[in-house]
Amino acid sequence: MIEWGPIILTFQLATVTTLLLLLISVPFAYWLSETRSKLKPVVETLVSMPLVLPPTVLGFYLLVAFSPSNDFGAWLDNTFGIQLVFSFEGLVVASIIYSLPFMVQPIQSGLSSLPSSLREGSYVMGKSRVTTLFRILLPNIRPALLTGIVLAFAHTIGEFGVVLMIGGNIPDKTRVASIAIYDEVESLNYAAANTYSVFLFVVCFLILLLVYSINRGRLKILRS
Repeated sequence: MIEWGPIILTFQLATVTTLLLLLISVPFAYWLSETRSKLKPVVETLVSMPLVLPPTVLGFYLLVAFSPSNDFGAWLDNTFGIQLVFSFEGLVVASIIYSLPFMVQPIQSGLSSLPSSLREGSYVMGKSRVTTLFRILLPNIRPALLTGIVLAFAHTIGEFGVVLMIGGNIPDKTRVASIAIYDEVESLNYAAANTYSVFLFVVCFLILLLVYSINRGRLKILRS
């Protein structure tokens, strides 16, 4: 019989991560779409690194950085009483870093594709950059926003290497569904592993199907 604890924890992690990523990624993607800084390629490369790095590499360095035996981890613990290693909060931080490109890149692409006349017209009317972003630009890239939100959410659901390295395998605390699947396979309990896997497969499929259907419907409306 399936245990719902890992699944509930997985969706809690995906929800919290996605909401925080949205708050971080919108201004960050806006800056990337606007800036002409020579550092832009470097920043874009760093943001994109989780796409190509093995998850265990990122997880290892986060584990080292957040460990209380490290200066940064000790500073967090002594100053704020925060211990990120083997905690849900640590999973959130690791997931934000690991899923950042899945949110930033669609939003940046959407903002970069908008005609400059939208920005210029808003500025001529005396609107600030913040008002222009939230009242003019973002409403015109709703498909990109939706894509970023869904990709970040679905990607967080499927995380394994990063969450295992930084969070370990603590029931009701850091044992998410992907780790539960691994445990069941290690125990040769293929029936339980299959139940978890099928559930996550169906959920991710339905989420992506919904996004593609919505974006396709909007594209038809625009063409008509």
